[in-house]
Amino acid sequence: MTEYRGHTGTVATAHAASTVRTHETSARYAEVWGDTVDLRHLGWSIVIGVGISSAAFFAGRYVLSSFVADAAVARAYAMLVGLAGCLIAGTVCAFLFEPKRDVVEEASDASERTRVLEQLAAEFGGLGSNDDLSPAARAELSELGLLDLFASHEASAAGRLSVDGTNQGVRT
Repeated sequence: MTEYRGHTGTVATAHAASTVRTHETSARYAEVWGDTVDLRHLGWSIVIGVGISSAAFFAGRYVLSSFVADAAVARAYAMLVGLAGCLIAGTVCAFLFEPKRDVVEEASDASERTRVLEQLAAEFGGLGSNDDLSPAARAELSELGLLDLFASHEASAAGRLSVDGTNQGVRT
């Protein structure tokens, strides 16, 4: 059984025998711009990107300097060729290095969903109100079948408020 911890970018397993493997895995992966990356592949991608984009820039500058009279204009167009090299490098790296995340869908029961909502409410100091949602967010939650779940959680959280206004049942 595995549990994904998105904020750390590591996968931790519940089995004691895999503790060493988890440590090795977390040392190999890092979170960059909200996504989990393999550090070796990231390094190679940087090398490939610098190599292809620099080669494209210098080749473009060499070729364009013979066609364009103004050196500044030739350099500006060479920069565009270098940017095209960046796009090519990104495409090459996308083919060389597969995505690192596995999305596994599992059916969950109502108690599991309630536990997750309680955990989110505890981490972020509450979930807010469904009335505060934009029409687009409300439509998306409804489409996913989660609007009723959040509404029932909101109602149960409001029911746990005592008469004097203190929150008796929700951890913050």
